[in-house]
Amino acid sequence: MIPVQGVSGQTIAVLGLGRSGKATAAALQAGGAHVVVWDDGQEARAGAEAEGLEVRDLSREDTWEGIGALITSPGIPHLYPQPNPVIARALEKGVPVDNDIGLFFRSFATRDWDEFDTMPRVITVTGSNGKSTTTALIHHILQAAGRPTQMGGNIGTGVLSLEPAHDGEVVVIELSSYQTDLARALTPDVAVFTNLSPDHLDRHGGPGGYFAAKRRLFAEGGPDRCVIGIDEVEGRYLANQMGQGPGDDRVIRVSSGQKLDRFGWAVFAKKGFLNEYRKGRQVASIDLRGIGGLPGAHNHQNACAAYAACRAVGIAPREIEAAFHSFAGLPHRSQTVRELNGVRYVNDSKATNVDAAQQALHAFTRIRWIVGGLGKDGGIGALQPHLAEVVKAYLIGHSARDFALQLGETPHEVVDTMEAAVARAHAEAVAGETVLLAPAAASFDQYPNFEKRGEHFTQLVNAL
Repeated sequence: MIPVQGVSGQTIAVLGLGRSGKATAAALQAGGAHVVVWDDGQEARAGAEAEGLEVRDLSREDTWEGIGALITSPGIPHLYPQPNPVIARALEKGVPVDNDIGLFFRSFATRDWDEFDTMPRVITVTGSNGKSTTTALIHHILQAAGRPTQMGGNIGTGVLSLEPAHDGEVVVIELSSYQTDLARALTPDVAVFTNLSPDHLDRHGGPGGYFAAKRRLFAEGGPDRCVIGIDEVEGRYLANQMGQGPGDDRVIRVSSGQKLDRFGWAVFAKKGFLNEYRKGRQVASIDLRGIGGLPGAHNHQNACAAYAACRAVGIAPREIEAAFHSFAGLPHRSQTVRELNGVRYVNDSKATNVDAAQQALHAFTRIRWIVGGLGKDGGIGALQPHLAEVVKAYLIGHSARDFALQLGETPHEVVDTMEAAVARAHAEAVAGETVLLAPAAASFDQYPNFEKRGEHFTQLVNAL
């Protein structure tokens, strides 16, 4: 646990009692704060009381006396589409609103660091797609290289539940736009931006607000090094904003598909090879084509971002290449579940939007595509130009029939459930084909989250 600094003797309110909320309350208490908590769910409040926390109804006017700050969980809206009533009350009263990320960055460094030979460093990863894989890959490379490291944030352990820093440690943190949008302190040593595609637009008031939330990590965080994917205009804009010219090697530009040989520092993947260029000269190259844990162009982009971040903290190319080969990938992200009778079964349940599904559709050939769920704005119409490898689509969930209307001439069948989709795909697939779960939709119509959806697919496939 990382005790929160600067709160001793203060009354701090915590809104939301999920994983991050509970960890935040404990870290505040460890820092000497008097903590009061609130959650809209009665079960969560009862659980907090059972753990000895003071539950205070923050929706009432008379409960705010003496509260010095409100710490909110990332899933609770603070601006768009409208602020949660408790947050709205804090804004009216001028009570500072923050989240666990802000508390982490103001509390991570301690006087113990004066005794360290090598200062700890923090690498943060944000973006629309690939940030979990990139975060996990950076952590894996650091481990393989023998560097002390921890991983947390939007993946794995909550940031305040991490251990206090060790000498020479590198902490790798995945950050969502919900987290970067509100945090009052953002001071990473290395910040990574993978890419940008439309997502969470209601929460951020549109694409501009979504990008602005990501941009805060760089513009307000002031990292020593910026690793920025420039395959979209937003990334190119961000790299331009952060650098003092094309030769500024504080910005490491990353691409999957573009040759980047005119910048101070760049890492790109082209035709299956990762290339590092410094001041116009190639300094390293890695063949990514045979690396099973990183299939497809989108994972090659993730590999470039992770490579660049690790180079920024001093890891050698040969160490990174060796770690690539031992990386197994993450569950629910282009994860090969099994091969049966020459048919490959791939779980990409994390492909919850059109852009992520598009990347998966380009990563494999001869695809039997399981798609559907709770569709997002626009459905899957934008995927029509990317369906050349789809032998047949099997449509599930709430938006199945709407999606079917957007598939044009692509063979398809509305099957409604995952059980039916796996059974039909299994019955019809032939050797050399891939059965791919890449839903291009949220899971909440049939599953509590994308993980449960992927686990169900995996169970069904393993039972074949």
